[in-house]
Amino acid sequence: QVQLVESGGGLVQAGGSLRLSCAASGRTFSGYAMGWFRQAPGKEREFVAAISWGGGRTGYADSVKVRFTISRDNAKNTVYLQMNSLKPEDTAVYYCAARAGSWPSGTPSDYNYWGQGTQVTVSS
Repeated sequence: QVQLVESGGGLVQAGGSLRLSCAASGRTFSGYAMGWFRQAPGKEREFVAAISWGGGRTGYADSVKVRFTISRDNAKNTVYLQMNSLKPEDTAVYYCAARAGSWPSGTPSDYNYWGQGTQVTVSS
């Protein structure tokens, strides 16, 4: 089992920045690729970013490329999502997820474990 706890969400004005953190406990963190997803009210959960277990491979949704950066610190069992130039359409609950194996994925059903989510609200 892997337990995931997100933090760092909040209210920010458009153009601002936030850094989300996801702390993992349980099984060896470095054995898992990690992903960030988000879900806005009335919408399906969508892929945001993912990173391989070693951190050498990353992927992003087109809507967040250049603005968001995913990273991980395996010594701290933590994955991060740096979000810059935030827009009102980035408003959502953000979830981190863990996928057994090395390769990242943009498909929610590929992930084995999920956190409880953290709210990000961007005001215009």
